[in-house]
Amino acid sequence: MDIGVALRDLGQVDSTALIERVLGFDEQAWVENSYRQKQYDVHTLTESVVMIFTDGKGWPNIEVSKESGWDLLADVAMPLMHKIIERHYPPGGTIIRAMAAKLLVGGVIKPHVDAHPSFHVGHRIHIPITTNSRVRFMIDGKPNRLAVGNAYEINNQKQHSVMNKGKEDRITFIFDYVPPEQLQRMQQMQQASQ
Repeated sequence: MDIGVALRDLGQVDSTALIERVLGFDEQAWVENSYRQKQYDVHTLTESVVMIFTDGKGWPNIEVSKESGWDLLADVAMPLMHKIIERHYPPGGTIIRAMAAKLLVGGVIKPHVDAHPSFHVGHRIHIPITTNSRVRFMIDGKPNRLAVGNAYEINNQKQHSVMNKGKEDRITFIFDYVPPEQLQRMQQMQQASQ
């Protein structure tokens, strides 16, 4: 969603339980769902544990499903996501994507804008799990540093990219929240197309 700025700092969050859970995943959890890596060229050097997902097909009548990461993450991720939503966004919306995403050592997510209409209506929230001083997260041509212990909303309608030149993987928990007024617009679009 275009939020008028490149990055919005949502402040400190207690992400300890989420961090501990994600750092405890074995390699199999990271490679079980490779849809994003296969479908989107910019994500070929990433791995994901996907909890909630939509591919956006049939827009605006999209299917949102619980994925294999639900059982691994829901008990620690859902309360944290709801706290962030409660503090910063109107209630009554829905989460359409949620996942832990790992950018491997030496990995690059090339400059891109999230183009699907679902990205125009949803707030994209990042909760850093790990980072290092050699991670470069560019949004709208400027570097941004995302700190563990905080949450951020990124403007995914501005060009953004990530580079990990560090010696450790960079892991972020990401979720997309569609607020109620946008859900209402989606429903109106759906009714108009019938």
